[in-house]
Amino acid sequence: MGQYLIPRLRAAGREVITISRTGADIAWEDQRAIDRAVDGSSLVIGLAGKSVNCRYTAANRAAIFRSRLDTTSSLSAAIAAASAPPPLWINSSTATIYRHAEDRPMTESSGEIGKGFSVEVAKAWERALFADELPHTRRVALRSAIVLGDGGVLGPLRSMARLGLGGAQHDGPWPISRARRSAGTGHEFGARRGRQRFSWVHIEDIARIIDFIEATPSLDGAVNAASPNPSDNAEFMSIVRQALGVGFGPAMPRWMLEIGAIGIRTETELILKSRWVIPEKLALAGFEFAYPKLEDAVRDSFERADALSGAAV
Repeated sequence: MGQYLIPRLRAAGREVITISRTGADIAWEDQRAIDRAVDGSSLVIGLAGKSVNCRYTAANRAAIFRSRLDTTSSLSAAIAAASAPPPLWINSSTATIYRHAEDRPMTESSGEIGKGFSVEVAKAWERALFADELPHTRRVALRSAIVLGDGGVLGPLRSMARLGLGGAQHDGPWPISRARRSAGTGHEFGARRGRQRFSWVHIEDIARIIDFIEATPSLDGAVNAASPNPSDNAEFMSIVRQALGVGFGPAMPRWMLEIGAIGIRTETELILKSRWVIPEKLALAGFEFAYPKLEDAVRDSFERADALSGAAV
């Protein structure tokens, strides 16, 4: 997300100062430099956090928490110490904070918070955002759905579809060990036959949502960043195949997904949890999506990836 936002913001004439562990203007360990960068800024965007696309080992779980909470606390401390605090701080969160939903969509006003490791991460991340008294800074927790663009989730799915493995991902019964149940990392059998809901958002709309939030002072607190037209897994994979000109893809049963997840060091929750999220606050504020339809978002994402691949040759 940051790689997309930085050149876009700079093209708009804004000075951008980046903070990261490596390859940025400032390192997260340098709190004084962070304090100086934040003081007098017009906008702070917090995106830091270890990818959840990994096996949820004890070490990885600790790193996922630490990477989010430490960086969010660092930004909060810098804003609290600023003589000219930024008027707006937008921090990443995740739509995974809501429960597995097959019965109705989750909105900011009526959504139900879920349970399990991923939800606890999201809750702790948002608590860190709102923990300190920052009376001069509006704060927004951007609860993003799956982001579509030239990378991310579509990369491996594209490869799988071209190999004939682009069918729907089917949930099913699967044993959960006592340790995984205790850690909240075992996915419970839910939707059948690829009907788990798939909420998504195009990367360009993420950028436009950030612009819109900055221009709309009434927006604060949790904001769902998701297309108003969620799909389900079976339809999503069908659209991926159509965009690639692949005629067929057999369904992938739970046992196959679990074995594959171990092999590529990820978790099946990422594709089997039913995420049904609606952008209620954005809709009421009048935001219009550039990519409201999944077909257009997927095709554009593949075109962007092809363009980048061609430019790199």
